[in-house]
Amino acid sequence: MTSSSARSGNLMDFLDEPFPDVGTYEDFHTIDWLREKSRDTDRHRKITSKSKESLWELIKSLLDAWSGWVVMLLIGLLSGTLAGVIDLAVDWMTDLKEGVCLSAFWYSHEQCCWTSNETTFDDRDKCPQWQKWAELMTGHAEGAGAYVLNYFLYVLWALLFSFLAVSLVRVFAPYACGSGIPEIKTILSGFIIRGYLGKWTLLIKTVTLVLAVSSGLSLGKEGPLVHVACCCGNLFCSLFSKYSKNEGKRREVSYYFPLKTLWRSFFAALVAAFTLRSINPFGNSRLVLFYVEYHTPWYMAELVPFILLGVFGGLWGTLFIRANIAWCRRRKTTQLGKYPVLEVIAVTGITAVLAFPNPYTRRSTSELISELFNDCGALESSQLCDYINNPNMSRPVDDIPDRPAGPGVYNALWQLALALIFKIVITIFTFGMKIPSGLFIPSMAVGAIAGRIVGIAVEQMAYHHHDWIIFKNWCRPGADCVTPGLYAMVGAAACLGGVTRMTVSLVVIMFELTGGLEYIVPLMAAAVTSKWVADAFGKEGIYESHIQLNGYPYLDVRDEFTHRTLATDVMRPRRNDPPLAVLTQDSTTVEDVEALIKDTDYNGFPVVVSRESERLIGFVQRRDLTLAIKNARQKQDGVVSSSVVYFTEDAPQLPASNPQPLKLRRILNLSPFTVTDHTPMETVVDIFRKLGLRQCLVTRSGRLLGIITKKDVLRHMAQMMNQDPESIMFN
Repeated sequence: MTSSSARSGNLMDFLDEPFPDVGTYEDFHTIDWLREKSRDTDRHRKITSKSKESLWELIKSLLDAWSGWVVMLLIGLLSGTLAGVIDLAVDWMTDLKEGVCLSAFWYSHEQCCWTSNETTFDDRDKCPQWQKWAELMTGHAEGAGAYVLNYFLYVLWALLFSFLAVSLVRVFAPYACGSGIPEIKTILSGFIIRGYLGKWTLLIKTVTLVLAVSSGLSLGKEGPLVHVACCCGNLFCSLFSKYSKNEGKRREVSYYFPLKTLWRSFFAALVAAFTLRSINPFGNSRLVLFYVEYHTPWYMAELVPFILLGVFGGLWGTLFIRANIAWCRRRKTTQLGKYPVLEVIAVTGITAVLAFPNPYTRRSTSELISELFNDCGALESSQLCDYINNPNMSRPVDDIPDRPAGPGVYNALWQLALALIFKIVITIFTFGMKIPSGLFIPSMAVGAIAGRIVGIAVEQMAYHHHDWIIFKNWCRPGADCVTPGLYAMVGAAACLGGVTRMTVSLVVIMFELTGGLEYIVPLMAAAVTSKWVADAFGKEGIYESHIQLNGYPYLDVRDEFTHRTLATDVMRPRRNDPPLAVLTQDSTTVEDVEALIKDTDYNGFPVVVSRESERLIGFVQRRDLTLAIKNARQKQDGVVSSSVVYFTEDAPQLPASNPQPLKLRRILNLSPFTVTDHTPMETVVDIFRKLGLRQCLVTRSGRLLGIITKKDVLRHMAQMMNQDPESIMFN
């Protein structure tokens, strides 16, 4: 063989070895699940065959197999630690708005007084070590002057916290805003958003989440914690090539959920729970945020108010979604969106000014929900438990009978009614601002307030009218037959279900938050009712609505497509469009390829035998093609603009005068997914959803007719539902 032909052979086959960035994707593009699965299978097969060659290769294969468990361990440790630190920091900074602990400034109000030797049980919230700002500055704890000063400093601290939060997000990590769940759902479905799960986003989201919640805004930390945990997962995945080089491998929890992923998720949750229990952020040696312990059963007749709370939750969910989406759309399309800092400051100012006078809105939302969930035992000091006691009645501590409501309960009722209106309105404007903002806690607060009001009403009806037929069988005088705290818990589940449209997972979440396993039927009844009512006005929950608002390419598994259209109605090119941009297997030059890449913005190109036959050979990704030619031009002297690009197994012998050819068969997908032009779109939608396709090619008798992308499918679905198809903005 001559040196020339040897050089030609080496040149043509240089792509048989992988080169950097091949197989990667552009930002705001969708991954090809089948391709990623195939690449991982090839990788695993290669490791398995090599493991038989030597002991070292066997050890490497074992390390590769165990890397998934190592990642889960690290994710669990870091997620649990961050969750505990965030909880402790939020408690401290929330109380900092009202006062400071003199014995140890890093103690929250509760920690300060519980560590004090001068705290009595009746005045457990009062101790000399904890002083409000007015008392510390002026020496006066009571009076109009002290109230005004405490009011002013409360608002000032809230403004400072929110300003710091929005400034840090805007300057260092714009992706740290919002709850993150709409974007996480989209990313898990195969979408690329570079930097959304990055290290800076993790750091800034953690810090600003504490600031945002501490500012007193109507938002929660549970949704953003999902984003934080996903950032932890992405951080540790980048340490192992098994995950860092395969986008599909990192997303094994989207359209399908392998059994091994279930076990690994369980293991990660176990580690996170152990870590959180070690930190003990709630101070009660429990892992649940709102632990409840009711001492009475529920009765069948109570299903009526429970279902009514479900109806309220569904109506509230519909109202919130429509109003919030309208406000967010206005933010995107008007001048308001250009002033995120001003918007956050304005909403914080209004929230703080209106929240301070009402004790139920002044405290943190988590504390409010906890008080609303609590049963009124003999040791409770809340005004919600200000019932008139009968001194002649002897009873055990754990069996408090129904009693007439005292002035404290009636005072609490009108304060709760004002708090309900305030929470309903202010949450609409808060969710979606340029700070971390979750929706679980505010939604639960709305439901818990409504539920507690209904619970007290039913309790008093049962007490004053225990001879009515509906109460006669289960409400005896001197017996405890209605638990208002249970109604608060059911109301919280109903409103959370109305906003998110969760059912089974919602009931499980309520178990996790409260530990109330025996109340499964009331929770299920309320959750299902709220979903039915909310679905009557629209199928999308708040997260799906925000996905639509942002134009993300997300195919929801719950969406049904029943229209009688065919693949030929959706594929491109359309009737009057220019012909499909294709490459031929052995007659396209480097110059032609570069011109095609420059003149089009398609994600990839079909490869055909010839333009005359249009018989399909395979599909090549635009990014892989660009990188391959760039790499060849840099490393091989023989590649020029007139070099022929071959996608065949063997290239023909060329005269010595011809420029050296370039073989790119390695980057060619020889088994692209295809459908015929008469395939029903119902089937095509199902294929895209279940296989996670990026695109599929349309053929007839092996001849290429067109292409359907995920974006085309989403646009067609929007069109069929009389929505704007141009709202789908990304590929």
